[in-house]
Amino acid sequence: MAVRLFEARDHAVSYQKYRFSPPENLQSVIFSYLEEKKVDPLRLAVDVGCGSGQSTRVLAARFEKVVGTDISEAQIEAAKQAASFPNVSYHVCPAEELPFADGSVDLVTAFAAAHWFDMPKFMKEVDRVLRPHGCVALSTYSTNFSMHYKDCSERLTEIFTETQDLLFKYADEKVNLVIAEYKEVFESVPFPDKKRFLETMGVCSNETQVEIWMRNACVLGCKGP
Repeated sequence: MAVRLFEARDHAVSYQKYRFSPPENLQSVIFSYLEEKKVDPLRLAVDVGCGSGQSTRVLAARFEKVVGTDISEAQIEAAKQAASFPNVSYHVCPAEELPFADGSVDLVTAFAAAHWFDMPKFMKEVDRVLRPHGCVALSTYSTNFSMHYKDCSERLTEIFTETQDLLFKYADEKVNLVIAEYKEVFESVPFPDKKRFLETMGVCSNETQVEIWMRNACVLGCKGP
């Protein structure tokens, strides 16, 4: 079953201001996988659960057309208001009901979002919309964080970890997929050609000088012929 959170306007405003774009290392992993699988030409990418569009926009330079989708109208409105590219557009819809023709999509992505979806229904949609040899990339940052800022990095990390441990007592059960670093998400990918990538990467938002190092999990899969 899908879980619907982060849909209100105040959530969307915070996402636009503070949400991380996918780290460059992660982008390299995904684009290298597309090259390895010889996905060409790169016509259409669909970024599902796009939120305020940070992850959608990083795909713009590689694809003829990029569509970000999210179930939240407020998130999509925030994405549309941000500076973007002429080949990027947005659409309000559930992850389990993608408005694309069968076999029409070259890449389906979801950055820090797939764990909220109804995974069996979503994977059926991924299989339906991907063209032969199309790919899927589902990634998330894990719960293993370290904070870096001047000479107080260690203390910041301690405070963050203590706060995170307290909040996890109230977290939705879907967060367990993140804690397990997308192992179950990997198992749900219906294609035999798939792999799970784990690496620690550094990121920061435009609004803060604190750099955050986090372990990222990325599930990659390629549809057969």
